[in-house]
Amino acid sequence: MTSTRAATPEAIVDIAIGFMGAKQLFAASRVGLFTALADGPLDVAGLAAATTVSEQQIRVLADSMAAQGLLTRTDGRYELTQDAAAYLTGDRADIDLAPFLAFLNATSYPQWLGYDSTVDTNDAGVLDLDDAGWGAFLDGVMTYNELHAAMLVRHFDFAPYRNALDLGGLSPAFAAQAMRANPDLRMRFVFDQQSVPSVQAAVDAAGLADRSVVEGAETATAEPGGEHDLVLVNHVIHRFSDAENRAILQHARAAAAPGATLVVLDFFLDDDQEQRKIDALHAGEYYNIDGTVVYQESVVREWLAAAGWTPRGTIALPGSPRILVADAA
Repeated sequence: MTSTRAATPEAIVDIAIGFMGAKQLFAASRVGLFTALADGPLDVAGLAAATTVSEQQIRVLADSMAAQGLLTRTDGRYELTQDAAAYLTGDRADIDLAPFLAFLNATSYPQWLGYDSTVDTNDAGVLDLDDAGWGAFLDGVMTYNELHAAMLVRHFDFAPYRNALDLGGLSPAFAAQAMRANPDLRMRFVFDQQSVPSVQAAVDAAGLADRSVVEGAETATAEPGGEHDLVLVNHVIHRFSDAENRAILQHARAAAAPGATLVVLDFFLDDDQEQRKIDALHAGEYYNIDGTVVYQESVVREWLAAAGWTPRGTIALPGSPRILVADAA
């Protein structure tokens, strides 16, 4: 159908200059602009004093954040929006996303400078980081996982379940959030052997050790078995090949009780007319960072059906991946 709307360059320009807003967000977070406003509104002079950034530069950053909806500006005084207060104010935030923004700035953004080569050659990106770089990488990724876990618990009801399996994930945050939401839920972690010490430490620190078991096994070949009424497969799909994912979902089905529920959390590409932007952007990010793949949702649904799962529905999590929910056939 031909649109009668007059053509405008606005969407194209907004996309093309989007990196400018991202870099200003990273800088605003890094210099403490948002935490400076945690106690209330400030003018440019107050922000400059609180952040030790020049008035010229702090005005540019504050105006940009106001233009992008993270601050309001009234009579020359800047104030946090609800979103900024919840996620950008350090230890006062519900979840402090500063480590994630720092990762994007220091690791992801420089990697994207080579994206033309990825497009032209189809060669997967390779990260070349020192120990400090890998530490910042993990800090950022785990912070992003904490956000995903919080969104999962808000949009999926864990109350009916008692005996869950967390298979092959990168972070214990998902299971920990679920267990906090449901004090009757017991969790069995089956993660790769290298992750076992950190997962056990996180479970202990969260006070959940009495309801948890942590086991080590290679995700692609793990056959945990059991009669679990809930199976979680978080951020696994994009890390493995077609054949490996088929096997993982088959092993997950073999570990499920009759009528059990499967929750698969990841970014997915759509086949219908509307493509969610965050998934498509991560398809570029993942392959450009380390060669992992964001699959089409229809492909994953095919794997589920072949493994003995009946897809029930999809839930898109705000600012996060989506989940595919399925039942043991």
